[in-house]
Amino acid sequence: MDNNNLEQTLQEGKLYRYVNNLIVAHLRDNNLTQAASAVASATMTPLNIETSPNKLLELVAKGLAVEKDETLRGGVPSSTLFDSNTSLPAAYGSIPPSRAASVDFSAAHDTKGSSKSFPKHETRHVSEHKNVARCARFSPDGRFLASGSADTSIKLFEVAKIKQMLLPEGRDGPVRPVVRTFYDHLQPINDVDFHPHNTILISGAKDHTIKFFDFSKTVAKRAFRVIQDTHNVRSVSFHPSGDFLLAGTDHHVPHLYDINTFQCYLSANVQEIGATSAINQVRYSCTGGMYVTASKDGAIRIWDGVNSNVVRSILSAHGSAEATSANFTKDQRYVLSCGKDSSVKLWEVGTGRLVKHYLGATHTQLRCQAIFNDTEEFVLCIDEPSNEIVIWDAVSAEKVARWPSNHVGAPRWLEHSPTEPAFVSCGTDRSIRFWKETP
Repeated sequence: MDNNNLEQTLQEGKLYRYVNNLIVAHLRDNNLTQAASAVASATMTPLNIETSPNKLLELVAKGLAVEKDETLRGGVPSSTLFDSNTSLPAAYGSIPPSRAASVDFSAAHDTKGSSKSFPKHETRHVSEHKNVARCARFSPDGRFLASGSADTSIKLFEVAKIKQMLLPEGRDGPVRPVVRTFYDHLQPINDVDFHPHNTILISGAKDHTIKFFDFSKTVAKRAFRVIQDTHNVRSVSFHPSGDFLLAGTDHHVPHLYDINTFQCYLSANVQEIGATSAINQVRYSCTGGMYVTASKDGAIRIWDGVNSNVVRSILSAHGSAEATSANFTKDQRYVLSCGKDSSVKLWEVGTGRLVKHYLGATHTQLRCQAIFNDTEEFVLCIDEPSNEIVIWDAVSAEKVARWPSNHVGAPRWLEHSPTEPAFVSCGTDRSIRFWKETP
């Protein structure tokens, strides 16, 4: 065997061992102990091998994204749904590096007095709908923002133009941050989301539909495809691969759709979990390995992203009050939830244990959200009686700020940029406000 062949064989051996390590760790960390032991024995891999959490899922998700990007560059349709003409330049969808690593909430339990100060922000009214502004979402790359309204319209903003409005020379100038407006729903819009790789925006509404809009086309005002659901669509979430989406509806089980065939899948263990209430919000984890639902019965449920079975139910997470929002942390180890019991809570995914309790904001009427800032160092929510935005240190759970919302009446939705220190608030006063950290 010559040196080149020997080197190639050695490199292939290292790669196989690395892949085996990742498979064993993935099975073990997802409580598939019997399968992990079988693979470990067959491949002579230590069962206690150490790898980064969810490393296998992260690499697969990145590989799928690269494969899809290469297919698009080659001029071949990435799927039967999206053609190569719908994509923005390759920069769209590329995620800037995070400003900071995700916070380890298990590292500190008794941290009173060690809270960080939330940086000052400036805010600006950027647009308004003709009726209540009900929801908003940033694109994964932070370049775009979409808002949905009770007036059935969707506005698409370019974030760079919003920030231009905040500059002294732009405060009175003719800067128009709304770059598209879509009209195609018959009833109020409940939620919106961006495709992770293509210029596609989806919306879920009370008219029982999920609609697909191509925002690369300047003249398109209406959806180019529609999913007709059987229920009021309260929440939508794209899988990180972009090939599937989840709908939380008035039905008690999330509806999983293949976006190429529009086939709908439901969980096989529905009767076992005892869910009977509508789903207020559904969100995928960053790798798609799990998703979480917040239900009107006050429960938070965590579902397997592959087989759609419930893997953990946190019943009465918010007592008998509605759970209105639920989101994974970046490391997928925790879920942040909000409810109409005026509480915001952080749960450990692996055990269902309550880790943090954020108190001091009253929200009993609106279907509001609790959100992290982009570094997960702070938690934000609404206090309805005072019409204020309340901010907590995420680790110490101490309240560190209360800011006037500048809306007429309490805002019903907060959404933070995934890439920078900026967020938006949507009001019952119909307005959209943009908040940005000041230098």
